[in-house]
Amino acid sequence: MSITNENIENYIDEIQPLCTGILGEIQQEAMQAGLPIIPPQVARFLSTLLSIHRPANILEIGCAVGFSAALMSQYLPEGGRITTIDRYDIMISRAKENFRKLGIEDKITLLEGDARDILPTLNGSYDFIFLDAAKGQYHIFFAECMRLLHTGGVLLADNILQGGRTAAGRYEIEKRQRTTHTRMNALLREVSNMPELETSIIPIGDGLLLVCKTAAYAPQQSSEETNT
Repeated sequence: MSITNENIENYIDEIQPLCTGILGEIQQEAMQAGLPIIPPQVARFLSTLLSIHRPANILEIGCAVGFSAALMSQYLPEGGRITTIDRYDIMISRAKENFRKLGIEDKITLLEGDARDILPTLNGSYDFIFLDAAKGQYHIFFAECMRLLHTGGVLLADNILQGGRTAAGRYEIEKRQRTTHTRMNALLREVSNMPELETSIIPIGDGLLLVCKTAAYAPQQSSEETNT
C-alpha cells in the first residue's frame, strides 16, 4: 500500500535505476518472489545517506535475505564492518548464500536469533544502525539502539508508517494491529520531541524515521513497555 501519490511513486521508480550486477540480480529475484527486502526508493535513499555519512561500523536489525546488508557493504571504508541480526532459518540461509555470491563474508557478521535477546548482549559503539525488523518491537529495539549508537551516529528505521495505518485513528485499525499502532505512535511522538535527538519522518517506501543522536539518550519508559 502506497503512502504517497501513486503517480509520483511510479515516476520515481521509473527514473531511478535498480542495483546492477549480482546485487541487482538478488534484488530483482527477491522482488519477484515477494521476499522482504527494502523497496527501490528506500534502497536509493540508503545508498545516498551512506555515501554522505560513510559509517565504519554498522548494525542492522532484520537481515532477511541479506540485500540491505550487501547494499550497505558497498559504502564501508577500508576495515569497516556490518553486524546484522535475524531469527528465521530460511532467511539466514539465503543471506549467507547471497553474501558468498558477492564475496563479502569477511565484512559481515550475521548473528542468529531474536534481536530482543541479542541486542542487550552487544557492546561497543556503532556509527549507523538500520532498523528493519518486527514493527511491534520497535519500542524495545529503539532504546537498545540508542545505547549502542555513538553520539553523532545515525539511525534509520524502515516501515514506520505501516501503509498509512500509523496516521489513522486507533479504532480505524483492525484489533490485531492496534498494539503495534499504539506502540509506533508513542515511539514516534517520543523521539520527535527528545532534545537529544534530531529526527525526521520521511514518507517514501513505507515510511522512514531518520535520527541523529546528538547527546546521551535517556528514554522514558511507558507503562505499556513496563508490562511488556
